[in-house]
Amino acid sequence: MPERDTDGRLLERAGGGDQTAFLELYERHREPIFRFAYRLLGSVELAEDITHDCFLSLIRKPENFDPARGQLRTYLFAAARNLAMKHFRNLGRESALDELSESPAGPAKEEPLRQLLDGELSAKVRDAVSNLPPLQREALVLFEFEGLALNEIAEIVGTDVGAVKARLFRARERLRNSLRQYLNSNQEIVTLKEA
Repeated sequence: MPERDTDGRLLERAGGGDQTAFLELYERHREPIFRFAYRLLGSVELAEDITHDCFLSLIRKPENFDPARGQLRTYLFAAARNLAMKHFRNLGRESALDELSESPAGPAKEEPLRQLLDGELSAKVRDAVSNLPPLQREALVLFEFEGLALNEIAEIVGTDVGAVKARLFRARERLRNSLRQYLNSNQEIVTLKEA
């Protein structure tokens, strides 16, 4: 709850022209919003535009955020999602809506072959995630990579928890099928978050 209160106070101050308050909000929420947009769209430029537009909209119309309805981060994720869906519609992909991962943490002190194989797996997982239908991709990204709860995701995407669970299930099944050769004997993908 303290973050919600802090965000609300910072937003009030930012709406009144306090640039320091706006920068604090921006620094607090920019990175997860950018990562989410990037994983949905696969483009740094589009993700930067969406992140910028989310915060610009927030500062221009702070009254659109109602703290009684949820946290500011939930509002920002929903705004980013809406802008990404608008992009998909503009590309004519609206009918496919229902039908990446972070780079490795850095060079590990491992043998070169292991590094090469880990890089190959990361690229395969990234490709598999980016090839998911947008609604499945957003549910997977919000749950697996951003660590949001199912009810938060449902609020962001404007649906119920059951639909989010179904999208996650379908996304995982598609990933399991497309990454079958990389699965271990327990039929689990070698960690998504490392890819």
